[in-house]
Amino acid sequence: MQQLLAPVHAFLRCETPRTWIEAARDPSSLNELLIDHCNCELKAAQTAMFLLRRYALDKDSGQSLLTWAKPYEEFVYLKDRDIEQFLARDVKKNELVANLQPNPHFTYAQDLIPPLIRLIKEEFHHFEQVLELMHARNISYQNIRAGRYAKGMMGFVTTHEKHILRDKLIVGAYIEARSCERFAKLAPYLDAELSKFYVSLLRSEARHFEDYLKLAQLVSSEDISERVAYLGEREAELILAMDEEFHFHSGQPAIKEECMAQGLS
Repeated sequence: MQQLLAPVHAFLRCETPRTWIEAARDPSSLNELLIDHCNCELKAAQTAMFLLRRYALDKDSGQSLLTWAKPYEEFVYLKDRDIEQFLARDVKKNELVANLQPNPHFTYAQDLIPPLIRLIKEEFHHFEQVLELMHARNISYQNIRAGRYAKGMMGFVTTHEKHILRDKLIVGAYIEARSCERFAKLAPYLDAELSKFYVSLLRSEARHFEDYLKLAQLVSSEDISERVAYLGEREAELILAMDEEFHFHSGQPAIKEECMAQGLS
């Protein structure tokens, strides 16, 4: 585990605050934690899909990707969702068999397709794994709006069209690296089943951050080190700041006003 985490810790500008870990390990936070984690896995897949369709795939291939992901979209956005039916479906019938064609107008299209397709498949698989754990614990799936962290990170993406993809890939690297770090931080405090599951996620999540970072450098004609450092500092600020809401990627839990009035921490 330490070997896997070494590059993650070297990449991130700060560690998760102890206050967040204490809040996350509280049994009363477990439902919220798993629901948000489930949403995060889905959003990670959707983000990679957007990047592929926006930059790397031709129009027909982009549509094929949407068709492949349709069962996930339907499950999430239909109000009368059936978790058991979704988890029991024949996944082999939903294999991505289309021969995806690169966007001929984007130089690095073919370079983006294999790593991002692999990432999407893994994130959807993790989504199903978390969903199955939730179902076994009678925790209902809920859609959750993006927290301050995700919106904050995207707010730092440049508006210059030439560098938007570079920045989005770097942001993706930080989100994946932070996920990996938090899986490791949480694992010792969770029950045996969840602890084993979170440790199992470390390998793929660690690779995801490195894939995103390599792609960011690939699509940039300039060295990205300065931009990586800038976005890393912003990411650390978001993680260390106080947050009113608890999320998988939130900052430090804010002290409630009523507690402050009583002189409690």
